[in-house]
Order: sequence, then structure tokens, then C-alpha cells
Amino acid sequence: MRLLPQRHVTAALICGACFLPNPAWTQGAWPSKPVRIVVGSPPGAPSDITARLFGDALSKRTGQPVVVENRSGAGNNLAAGIVAKADADGHVLVLSPDTVLTVNPHVYRNTGFDVRSDLVNVSILASFSQMLVCHPKVGVRTVQELVGKAGSSQLTYASGGSGVPGHLAAEMFLDATRVKMQHVPYRGPAPATQAVLAGEVDCGFLAAPTVIPHVNADKLRALAVSSVTPSPLAPTVPTLASALKQPQLDATFRLVLQAPSRTPAGILQQIERAAEEIMKDPKVEERLKSFDLVAVGGTSAQAQRELRVAMTRWEPIVRRLELKAE
Repeated sequence: MRLLPQRHVTAALICGACFLPNPAWTQGAWPSKPVRIVVGSPPGAPSDITARLFGDALSKRTGQPVVVENRSGAGNNLAAGIVAKADADGHVLVLSPDTVLTVNPHVYRNTGFDVRSDLVNVSILASFSQMLVCHPKVGVRTVQELVGKAGSSQLTYASGGSGVPGHLAAEMFLDATRVKMQHVPYRGPAPATQAVLAGEVDCGFLAAPTVIPHVNADKLRALAVSSVTPSPLAPTVPTLASALKQPQLDATFRLVLQAPSRTPAGILQQIERAAEEIMKDPKVEERLKSFDLVAVGGTSAQAQRELRVAMTRWEPIVRRLELKAE
């Protein structure tokens, strides 16, 4: 199966920033110095890509430098904890997948902070999904073939760790099909992808930008995407909902921009406005789409509503899995 080509990450981010206009920014209390955005994932991950694109645009509009800092660990808790304890002046922010709110409170104990009270959700910048891929040796090309094989064989699937989006998407799939596959967690999506490429693990739910080059090279087979709409990078790959004829299946994840909860309301409003304006720019939307990301850029109130729905969706699965921090 030949999919759409992936753009080069660095070049795309630079070009994405160049596409943005330079309107006069209303000067105020924020930002009065360089802004730091902490992400709990390595370079090239959805949160990293989004943070760098957003940061470049914010820097051009405000005239202040924006630095993205990668601090991986503890399912994004490490990055969130750094910002929860930072000065509450709007100059230190964190961008995390919504699992930091929907999953981590049930999994991690004694983190030293409360992600739901020590951080405020300013805006959902973008959303993303996962792609179900298998090693060619498994001998399946469709979701239905995988379900049949999993019902008669002991298959395994990889993810970037317990409770991460790929793990949740896989468990949603297994719950819907009533089949079993053994979970093999890794410390991040990169080693999980390598394990499937090497045939050490049969399949995996992984971020599309990470696996599409390997699908194009016929080293992996793409079976489905976890969202209810097709992937911008792989429009010919079916959704799980359509493949299984279960329209309620939706494992879409959100990237949430957060600030310390003590941040003054006026500064939070300025950050929220910046997020809305930047993420609604058509050029930004197109640039994100090239990485299989969907721009959102809603308000804080909208973020709160969407995250409450996500918590309701994932909490029963998390409790059933009895996830514990590694």
C-alpha cells in the first residue's frame, strides 16, 4: 500500500513559520521575556512538532524568543511537573497529550503535583490519532484478517509505554473485537516501532508520521487508523470504526497547552488568544496536516468540555487494565 510522502520535520517546521504573517501584536504584560514550552516527548513526536510550529509563530508575532524543551519521562508527568512548579507568569508552558489528564492520575502516585489542579488547560492546540501496523510476517492485510488470526494465534502488540495513546487505542480495539493480544510496552514510540520493524513484536498502534515511511517501504503493513476520520497522510487506510462497522470507535487524542494554575487571568487570556489565532491560520493547518495532525486552537472553556468527555471515555478502560506506573 503506497501512502502520501512524509515531509522532512525540520524543513517543514521552518517553512511553516515562514508562511505566517507578521501582524502587529498588541503589546501587554505577556510575553515580556523569552517563553519556554516544555514537552514530555522526544523530537519528532506530535507534541514536539506542534510545540515548535506554535512557538515559531508565537515568536514572530510577539518578537520574543520561544524555546521548546524536551523532557521525556513518566508518561509526560516529568514535563508537566516542571511547569506546575514554575513561576506563574505565563513564560513557562507545557504541551502534553490529554493522557496526562485522563490516564496518569489513575496510574502514577506521589508525583509531587496534581495535574488537574496545579495546571490550567489554556487551549487544545491539535489532535492526532494512531495507526495500526503489523510486520509482514504476520500475514494479514486487513483488520478483519488480524481479528481472525488473533483469535487462533498468540499475537503481540507494541506501544510506547503503559497508558500512552497507542496502548489505549489497542485496548479499545481488543475490547471491541473480543480478541486477545499480548501488550509489550517500550520506553517511547521509537523503540516500539523498531521492535515491530524487527519482527520482535507482531503489531503496534503507533503515530502515523513515525510508521508511514516504513509502510511506504513495504516494511510494515498499515491496517487502520484509530480516529473516526481518515488520516490526512494515509487517506486510503480505513478507520477502525469503518473496518469493524462500529461507528462509536474513536481513539482521537488531543495536545493540551497548559500553564501553572496560579497564572493571572489576564495573562491566560492573552495566551488563549494567541493559541486561537495561530492554530486557526490556514497555513498552520496545512503544515500540521502534513504531519497527520489536525489544528484545533479552541478556548480554555472548550478544552475543559472536551477533556471531561475524554476522561469519561478512557477512565473505564484504564481502571479495567489496572495500570500501574513502571
